[in-house]
Amino acid sequence: MTLQIGIGAASFSPEGVRFVQDAERLGIDSVWAGEAWGYDALTPLAFLAAGTSRVRLGTAIVQLGARTPAALAMAALSLQALSGDRFVLGIGTSGPQVIEGWHGVRFDRPLRRTQETIEIVRLLASGGRSSYDGSIYRLPLAGGEGKAIASSAPPRRVPVYVASLGPANLELTGRLADGWIGTAFMPESADAFVEPLRRGAASAGRVLSELDLTVAVTLEFTEDVDEAARRHARGYAFTMGAMGSETHNFYNDAFSRQGFADDVAAVAQLWRAGQREAAADRVPVEIGLRTNLLGPPDVVRDRLRRYRDVGVGTLRVGLVGPDRTARLDALGTLVDLVAEVNAEKR
Repeated sequence: MTLQIGIGAASFSPEGVRFVQDAERLGIDSVWAGEAWGYDALTPLAFLAAGTSRVRLGTAIVQLGARTPAALAMAALSLQALSGDRFVLGIGTSGPQVIEGWHGVRFDRPLRRTQETIEIVRLLASGGRSSYDGSIYRLPLAGGEGKAIASSAPPRRVPVYVASLGPANLELTGRLADGWIGTAFMPESADAFVEPLRRGAASAGRVLSELDLTVAVTLEFTEDVDEAARRHARGYAFTMGAMGSETHNFYNDAFSRQGFADDVAAVAQLWRAGQREAAADRVPVEIGLRTNLLGPPDVVRDRLRRYRDVGVGTLRVGLVGPDRTARLDALGTLVDLVAEVNAEKR
């Protein structure tokens, strides 16, 4: 397995564009933009398409339910045309707090919605007519005046990646998607994610290596690994306490399947009780250490091997540093380390 490096779309500003351009020159493979309840994920990539020439441009992720599948297909076709086929459509269900609270759309049947969206996007992007009979989406709408229409844009291939955490969604990803957008991932417990992905791929007559497994990490070169791990672990208190309701927190479920069930339950309880500092203190240091690239170059190199050996293809890297120069220097060092790991004989 060959590792590749992606970064976030940086700040949405001219300076952010220049940073991405410099990162492209350093040799990164991809740039990723997401959306929550502020900026959207598609517009920044269209802007970056004009200022870059080689890097893939991916969404991580666009929220299902916020747009119809046809609207996603139209956006994907536009971005493929603007970028010279460098666009990757990363989709995800998000969660009920955002989908119902921000978009006003009912959060229901997320697996079925994911499957039908993938099938419709591929149908329309490939030039097929808008004829689809699903349980959520029906094209044309029954009982109306619409008719099946083929896109007026030339057909283009649109790689579809899926953000998934639960076993059923991971199996669907392995069965249907071109890639996986992973979070809350630790190489030491990779089977919690990889095995469902592998089962899904096998059910479709595929092998796991046909999927690009992408995982989010933060990079920080430091001699004080323990301090950095503790600091990054504390940041997960918000994830465990606020990124979901009492009954639905997909991140906590993922950490629980990796052996941290009692810990995440305790953190969530402290957070909901208003004890934010205590919640941050309660997050295990191991989570901060294992979900990131922290330490001096030799330690980071070893972590890269761990990701490579469990089948990860792309690391979506968050960069920290006091200024732009420091972040680019760190990225350059990482690109060199990845090249060394990729050149190793196994």
